[in-house]
Amino acid sequence: MLRVFSALANPHRLRIVATLSANGRNYISQLAREVGISRPLLHLHLQKLEEAGLVTSKLELSDDGKALNYFEVTDFKIVVSPRMIETAVQTLTADSKKQGD
Repeated sequence: MLRVFSALANPHRLRIVATLSANGRNYISQLAREVGISRPLLHLHLQKLEEAGLVTSKLELSDDGKALNYFEVTDFKIVVSPRMIETAVQTLTADSKKQGD
């Protein structure tokens, strides 16, 4: 839960998810143009989104033989309730509890 919320707390990542949701799957270079950020920065944000399970990637060969890494948004739904937070807190490690101090 924390990984998902952390991933979505960044405006660039929200724009990436929104762009992929609206336009469908896309490869790094085109997505970088659509979102308006550099490819290295986009790659960093996509990695965080992928780690959180919000996007997936698939490497494919284009007709001219180039390897293109396509990303698409996963179908997700986030429902938050006090009970869910209570359960999630039970899974926190001592280190993660200290980070909130």
